[in-house]
Amino acid sequence: MSRRRRRRREAPPPATAAGLLRFFEEELHGARVRPEIVLLLAVLLIAFSLMASLGLLGILGLPT
Repeated sequence: MSRRRRRRREAPPPATAAGLLRFFEEELHGARVRPEIVLLLAVLLIAFSLMASLGLLGILGLPT
């Protein structure tokens, strides 16, 4: 059987073998923040934005 026919019958190599799919096994350096903290900060930012748009910042003692 020719090499060409044999290659057609074989399954193609997985994407990881071709280097198309990479997993981040390396540990990246930098600030680590827990997901709960990020979520809390996002909620606080939304609340602050809503209060600012409604003119309710006087409650916090901030100028409106």
